[in-house]
Amino acid sequence: MSDVPPLPQGSTIGILGGGQLGRMLALAAARLGMKTHIYCPDPESPAFDVTPRKTVAAYDDEAALASFAAQVDVVTYEFENVPAKTAAFLQNLKPLRPGANALAVSQDRLAEKAFLTINRIPVAPFAAITDLDRLEAELEEIGTPAVLKTTRLGYDGKGQRIVRNMEDAALAWELLSPKPLVLEGFIAFEKEISVVVARNAGGEVAAFEPAENVHRDHILKTSTVPADISKKTAQKAVALAGDIASALDYVGVLGVEFFVLPGGKLLVNEIAPRVHNSGHWTEAVAITDQFEQHIRAISNWPLGDPSRMADVVMENLIGDEITAIPDKLGEGLRPHAYGKAESRKGRKMGHINRVAVKKRAK
Repeated sequence: MSDVPPLPQGSTIGILGGGQLGRMLALAAARLGMKTHIYCPDPESPAFDVTPRKTVAAYDDEAALASFAAQVDVVTYEFENVPAKTAAFLQNLKPLRPGANALAVSQDRLAEKAFLTINRIPVAPFAAITDLDRLEAELEEIGTPAVLKTTRLGYDGKGQRIVRNMEDAALAWELLSPKPLVLEGFIAFEKEISVVVARNAGGEVAAFEPAENVHRDHILKTSTVPADISKKTAQKAVALAGDIASALDYVGVLGVEFFVLPGGKLLVNEIAPRVHNSGHWTEAVAITDQFEQHIRAISNWPLGDPSRMADVVMENLIGDEITAIPDKLGEGLRPHAYGKAESRKGRKMGHINRVAVKKRAK
């Protein structure tokens, strides 16, 4: 049993970040009778639309952060690039869930892979790259093709380049910054899956079943549940996700992305210390969706039932695809617009869940 008391209903949850994930967390909190306060530098943040409590200030504004902390009972975040100093500052004032250690591990690809390796979680071959000589030596060891990546701020395919020979490697070294970089073996995977797992302060763990993910232009396009994998592979993915959450002493919802290799072997691609894009399907067909689960976890309430009630395909609406929502209101279609002010190429503007509806008997 945990000695961390559960937050009483009516408590205020502080959320760092005002994007769509913060918006959906605020909506879920309201359903549970909790209040939210959004902190974000962008005055046009879509999360501001769903809560009256907000702070518009920079993440390094300690006076604003202190005022924000004084008005909330717990702090969480919707994105993993919260500055480390911000996390440390707030953690000294109010409970931060997930904690600063989870941020530190997930913000740095080298730290993340080292953590996973130490905890015997399978990952692709990797090496820290500090100069061109080291890059050449590690390419000999890991082989080509390989992927050279920045250690920080990489998402949706940013901050990485495929390396097929030393000429590619030299160019990638020049173009990618900051240094050091990380070199990863190129994985000939059969498919990509992800598991969204939750853990509360009492150590209770609950995972949603794996989703099968398809990317377009390095951006997640669809997540399909059930995934086309064996029962054994699905069980192993769920177990590994739970092991990662426990090893981190994690509190909240965590996304774990996997490569599925021939024969069902799994490698962890990366972890995300937050509610996850590939978990948006839970909003339509899970008894407890990932957003409610996160609020439950950080409040140290009992976790909800993650069972799925129907098959579903979640599709991201990117850029101008959001304009199609009025046409996507038919049977089994559940759209969600994020309320972003400007539609841009490559920007996630919303999603739609296509639910496999059982045909009614006539």
